Amino acid sequence: MYAGKKVIVVLPAYKAALTLEQTYREIPMELVDEVVLVDDRSPDDTVAVAKRLGIRHVIEHAENRGYGGNQKSCYDKALDLGGDIVVMLHPDYQYTPKLLTSMIALIGNDVYPVVFGSRILGKGALKGGMPLYKYVANRLLTFAQNVLMGQKLSEYHTGYRAFSREVLQACAYAKCSDDFVFDNQMVAQIFWNGFEIAEITCPTRYFDEASSINFRRSVTYGLGVLHTSLRYALARLGIGWDLVQR
Repeated sequence: MYAGKKVIVVLPAYKAALTLEQTYREIPMELVDEVVLVDDRSPDDTVAVAKRLGIRHVIEHAENRGYGGNQKSCYDKALDLGGDIVVMLHPDYQYTPKLLTSMIALIGNDVYPVVFGSRILGKGALKGGMPLYKYVANRLLTFAQNVLMGQKLSEYHTGYRAFSREVLQACAYAKCSDDFVFDNQMVAQIFWNGFEIAEITCPTRYFDEASSINFRRSVTYGLGVLHTSLRYALARLGIGWDLVQR
């Protein structure tokens, strides 16, 4: 609980058996009321590790629903549990749970309704081992998105995100893609609904156990991101309206 607001951390998990415990142990439980783990049909022992750690809310998908599909289950459960502040933290330990305190405080004190942990602010991305081609693609896509959407984020592609309940209820996330472009469709909805996004510098780690998509999937993701941003730009001009058409 923070400032009278219920805090829920959601963990969208896939093959996180080797990193889940380290991630979970660093969550500041003095601030967090509930932890929800959604396993997207992992072929490893992710669910067994989660249960051993005592995570109360473990949801197992009967089939792999994709990164976006996993988040939908996360947010549905968090809202059902009465979460006022919902933080998505990847259980692969790529992002440090130690930033949760700051992210929760920004929302809990009504400073911002959304907070992103940015790998690009500062020098955390390349220092943490982000492949150069991903860094360059991130910068180019972010520049294009800022132009098309009339915004000024340092990056749109972080997986470390915190939301107020109001934001999740305002966004039609159930209509978003089940794939990785879900994140950017959410950003489009957040801005379209008039919410602001705060960013804090976030170190990141790239290592064998950390989740990462391959080059082919990255290209597909990049095209999806540009498509979403273009739809947003057209909507600003009064052409079209459905920002998250699947």
